[in-house]
Amino acid sequence: MMHAFRHTVLAAASLIAISCASPAFAATELTVQRFFGACDADFGSNTDVRKAVGECGIITSLINKFSVDNPDIKVSVTTVEWPGYDQLTAQFAAGDPPDIVTIHHSVLSDYQSKGLLMPLDDVLSAAGVKPEEFTDASRNGVTKEGKLYGLPIDNWTMLFHINMDLFKQAGLVNADGTPKLPTSVDELMADAKQFREKTGKPYFVQNLANETALYTRNLYTYLFQQDSDFFADPVKVKLNTPEAKKVVEMYKAIYDNGDTTKDLDYAGGINAFLAGEGGVHLNGTWMIGDYNASSETPGTALNKGGYAVYPYPQLFPGKKAQYADGHAWAVSQKDRTEEQTAAIGKFLKFFADNDFEWSRTGHLPSVKAVFDSAEFKALPHRDTVAAIADLGTSLPSTVQRQFAIQDIIGQEMNSAVTGQKDVDAALSDMESRVNDLLANL
Repeated sequence: MMHAFRHTVLAAASLIAISCASPAFAATELTVQRFFGACDADFGSNTDVRKAVGECGIITSLINKFSVDNPDIKVSVTTVEWPGYDQLTAQFAAGDPPDIVTIHHSVLSDYQSKGLLMPLDDVLSAAGVKPEEFTDASRNGVTKEGKLYGLPIDNWTMLFHINMDLFKQAGLVNADGTPKLPTSVDELMADAKQFREKTGKPYFVQNLANETALYTRNLYTYLFQQDSDFFADPVKVKLNTPEAKKVVEMYKAIYDNGDTTKDLDYAGGINAFLAGEGGVHLNGTWMIGDYNASSETPGTALNKGGYAVYPYPQLFPGKKAQYADGHAWAVSQKDRTEEQTAAIGKFLKFFADNDFEWSRTGHLPSVKAVFDSAEFKALPHRDTVAAIADLGTSLPSTVQRQFAIQDIIGQEMNSAVTGQKDVDAALSDMESRVNDLLANL
């Protein structure tokens, strides 16, 4: 009896010694920093990704699922207020960046050019992820100097989110039941006037209060449509041009005519559209899932007559295009163990393998097989927005400080649209301010 007890104690002691000595029994720790909002009350413990909706719900559930599937990896998540780059820059300056971070394709160059991000070709290869698996748009978005500096998870753009009940009231519906969209600036102005007269509401719902991104993305789209190569030189922009003036004057006329909401912030714009306060909400791909869910909920404004969503209409003769960007996971450049690097590879592969789940937000998939799958095509409204794969156009990848540029352009465009500045003066200031920024990189 004593012999058996002694044998059991020795075996347990040996197991404890092995556990303490072997890294296989210790979780590998990874720090992950992301935007996309906080929603722990609804999805903080959810691991059934199919039950999740929206950007926050789906990314939270995906990370939860990864943690459950990989108990040997401890993931510590920090959620930052969008877009989080001031905080990320400060973390790099302090020498304490997160291991993995959400980042826009348009921002990668800011950090990659300073040697702060890790090239991922070897990490992805070791994890079984091949570059050719990704769409051209998503792969190109994370490729810098011939190497991959991010795992692309989507491409996104701005869209016309449409309240079909109000479009029917305004007489702006085609014979096949689709919304009648303008094909020129003059037609847009006429449609907006007709909409206002027949519904008593503005054609556009825009979040123009404390806003820069929407202004800038709108300008980029309609510059691309006019074949304006405004960033032919990545360190010197040309914005004081006839093409830019046409766009700004168009949005100023919309504002002056009362064809848009004026004093709404981002959340206010969403709430106004959900309440049926305007016909077209200018917002991104990420809203498709939420707006479609509202359209399927009895008693809501979108359920009353239906919801539709389309790319921005072609208003100028020229290239069929609109501004697009994308989201990715990037990895900070710092010393790591082989176990940590392998854990990062597992995390990135998990997101590549679950690209369909992320595409349910409304974003376009980064993985070709998902984009071409029947499952993706069966999602609501993907037939009307799939053209973005061809229309989507980004700024040249060599243009740095794109978010800072976005703020400058948005500020000056706001000044012109709201009448605080003459259009010509705003465009001149816009160009000079951006070029001053780029001259001091």
